[in-house]
Order: sequence, then C-alpha cells, then structure tokens
Amino acid sequence: MSSFDPAIARAPITVGAKAESDGTIWRTGLLAALLWVALGTLTIQWPNREVGFSEWAFTYEFGVGTIAVGVLLAVVAITGRRLGPVATQLRRAGPWLAALALLIGIWEVATAKLAWLPVPFFAPPQTLIEVFKDDWKRLFDSLWHSLWLLANGFFIGAIAGFLTGVSIGWSRSLGYWVHPVLRFLGPIPSTALLPMAFFFFPSSWSAAVFLIALATWFPVTVLTWSGVAGVNRAFYDVARTLGASEWFLILRVAIPAALPSVFVGVFMGLGSSFSVLVAAEMMGVKAGLGYYLQWAQGWAAYSNMFAALFVMALTFSGLITALFKVRDHLLAWQKGVVKW
Repeated sequence: MSSFDPAIARAPITVGAKAESDGTIWRTGLLAALLWVALGTLTIQWPNREVGFSEWAFTYEFGVGTIAVGVLLAVVAITGRRLGPVATQLRRAGPWLAALALLIGIWEVATAKLAWLPVPFFAPPQTLIEVFKDDWKRLFDSLWHSLWLLANGFFIGAIAGFLTGVSIGWSRSLGYWVHPVLRFLGPIPSTALLPMAFFFFPSSWSAAVFLIALATWFPVTVLTWSGVAGVNRAFYDVARTLGASEWFLILRVAIPAALPSVFVGVFMGLGSSFSVLVAAEMMGVKAGLGYYLQWAQGWAAYSNMFAALFVMALTFSGLITALFKVRDHLLAWQKGVVKW
C-alpha cells in the first residue's frame, strides 16, 4: 500500500486557490462592467419622459460615460492584476461597483424614464453633470468657504478641548471647578445657541466659528480627560523613580498613553462640527455649502441641492479618512483596530 503524502493532497487546492486569486479573469468585475454598460445603453435608448418643463439635459453624455466606466472595468477584469494597486483596489470594491450600477439604474428609471418621483423634488442623475458644468464656480467657492470656516472652528475647539481635558485629568483642584461647567454646558446642542451667538458676536462668521469650536470642544475634552485619568498609576511611579519631573510625566507619560481616547474624541468632535457648520451656514453665514443648499431650495433648484449634498458627502468622508491616516501614523501600534 502506498503511503499518503499530505503535500500531494494539498497541491491541487493550493494551485487552484492561486489561480483564483491571480487569475486573469475577474468575474465580479465582468458582472459590474456588464451592469454599467447596460445602464448606459438603457439611458441612451430609452426616451426620457418629460413632465412639465423638465428637459433632462446631458442624458446622452451620461449614458456614454457609464458605458466608458463599464469598458474600463472590463479591461481591468480581463487584464487581471497586471495593473498593480489600482486593480487590487477595484477588486475589493467589486460587489459595490455592481450594486452602484443597479442603484443608479433604479434612480434613472424612477425619475427620467417613468417619472415615478415628483418633479422638481427629484431629478435624474444626469442633472448633476449639468450642475457641475454650469455652476461649478459657485459650488466650489461655497466648498472653500465651508472648509475655511470648519478649519477655524474645529482646530480652535480641538486644541481647547485637548488642553482642558489634560488639565482636569491631571489636576483635581482644577477639575473641581471645570467639571460642573462641563456637565452643565457640554450636553447642550451647539445649534440651540445659534440665536445667542449671533447676538453676542460681532459677525455671523465669528459666531459660527464659536459654535463649531464648542461642538468640537466637548467630546475632545471628555475623552481626553478620560484618557489621562485612566493612565495606569504604575507608569507614573516608574517614571518618578527614575527622576521624572512633573512636566515629563504630563508630556511623556500621560498624553501619549491618552492618545487613543483623544482621537476618539477628535472623531466625535469632527462629526459634530459638520452638523453645526451646515446649520450655521443655513441660518446666518452668507457663504458655504449650507448657504448653497438653502439658496438651491429657495429657488427650487433641487439638482443643485443634490450636487451640493454629493460634494458635502465626499468632502466630509475625505476629512475623516485623512484624520484616520493621521491616527494610524501616530498610533502605529493600534493600526487596524478602528477602521473607516
């Protein structure tokens, strides 16, 4: 009787797995490519249903663009991994690329083709092309104003919250006085203070900066305080035994150990600042994406509103992604623990 060799038994499975992972044909990519081409063909061949004064421009261009996306996906699917990192990233997003084509197809059919959704509140996806073509200057000028306002309020609030959290986490006497104020003012939504802020501050812009800073300050303060207060006391005892000063304990022991909690507070503060930013721009600041949204709603330009929401989603998601990159760089030992 011949002896059983585990290596020989595993050989076909290993080769098959390698062929599947490094194969030249990406099946999910081909499916996504087919769906995108089908979306483009449907968009071009199926006539739009005009309701009222709605004439959906750029329908043909949108259809050609979706077909081009399908062709590119087909090229990536056929060439396999020879395109390098780009192909690898697209392979990970394969199911979502297919689902996105289906969702956009449903959107197109429900609006431009069958007019199931009421006009002008809902517009087909090709109207976004018209907005970006005709109103890109105003839209991206609004984006710049929003980013500048957000940067001022967020960084002021994050720095103030970090310093406050370290102070009350380290000093009990200071925490005695700051803690009640934190408990009283912190839970109040910053948007509830809009009328008072616009009254006390010299301009609506400075009032918006204050409100964004306040929305950022509270979570950063609480999480920084929690991080500093939760540092293992043995770390301090070892450092003191080696002759560490008070400032050394704060800067080299307490703060580094509290950084994971600090970043959680910064993430929460950034999310809160987005809401306050849009609300402040819609209420009083005469620039920014929030103001653009209000303007578009006032003129029933709902296509412009959807374009602004699209830009807003990409921008805010990009900012959180960038913050995660900073976190992973500073806290390399925690990389991958929290993902975005």
